[in-house]
Amino acid sequence: MKLAIVGATGMVGKKMLEILEEKRITPDELYLFADKKSKGVFVLTKDIAKNLKVDFVLLAVPAEISKIYAPIFEANNAVIIDNSSAYRMCADVPLCVPEVNLEALAAKKRIIANPNCTTIMAVLPLNALKKFGIKRVIYSTYQAVSGAGIGGISDLKNTSKNKPNQTFKHRIFDNLIPQIDDFLESGYTKEEQKLMDETKKILNLPNLQVSATCVRVPIANCHSASVFVEFEKEFDMKDIYTAFYAQEGLIVRDSPKQFDYPMPIIAENKDEVFIGRIRRDESTKNALSFFISSDNVRKGAAGNAVQILERICKTE
Repeated sequence: MKLAIVGATGMVGKKMLEILEEKRITPDELYLFADKKSKGVFVLTKDIAKNLKVDFVLLAVPAEISKIYAPIFEANNAVIIDNSSAYRMCADVPLCVPEVNLEALAAKKRIIANPNCTTIMAVLPLNALKKFGIKRVIYSTYQAVSGAGIGGISDLKNTSKNKPNQTFKHRIFDNLIPQIDDFLESGYTKEEQKLMDETKKILNLPNLQVSATCVRVPIANCHSASVFVEFEKEFDMKDIYTAFYAQEGLIVRDSPKQFDYPMPIIAENKDEVFIGRIRRDESTKNALSFFISSDNVRKGAAGNAVQILERICKTE
């Protein structure tokens, strides 16, 4: 296998390399690309991309860069796994979380989209609940600064020392910011819209009612979310737990009397999504509430992309 990683020195690119090493996925040829500021890697150009013959490309770059280079690599018959939002909602591009919709890879498309890191953790428990007839989902997220990359980490460190913020609109230390990405005319942010749209696509539930409020919180790593789910019909809590325990990639931590529930410090550097605080929601009929935590860099951005690569290699 010949593999290229574009954005290899960024937070996600570094984690991709770390996971590849852990999983002992050793390409015959490995090409690392980053920007001019990075040492020990190549700077990618259109000419290099046109002449580079690789089997797979992991893109860990902004959407505008993916839109330039993904078609070039595609023309060279490489399979591109793109971590940006560039292709996620394109009808002919698979948006894949292997534990949920591995069948999306069956079409063997050359460009595959890696979902938003918050979406990845959210669809695992929702996939387990599909059999109960999901009617409505409401997300309230608590997203770590690492979701904004190195700049987000720097803002947390700097504002804790009373230095000015540069990445976020406000100081993040000792604060919450109810805005992730830019606002749309609807009043939702782009991050919230991604979460809502991607949930529908991955679960193949185009008519699902979904709403989201995404909040940046002053922790370095691991996203969390409070999730409300309303069902079409009645359900038994025993069946809910059975479904959660059976879901690949989901770990139940739900012993509140022993103070055992999902938290970022539990999810840190783990490959799974953790779920707890599972309970009937008494605000309406046939509803459930729960809490999830996941490492947004390891499980979300980097890990899911490597999982896709791994699954494709196993089927070829």
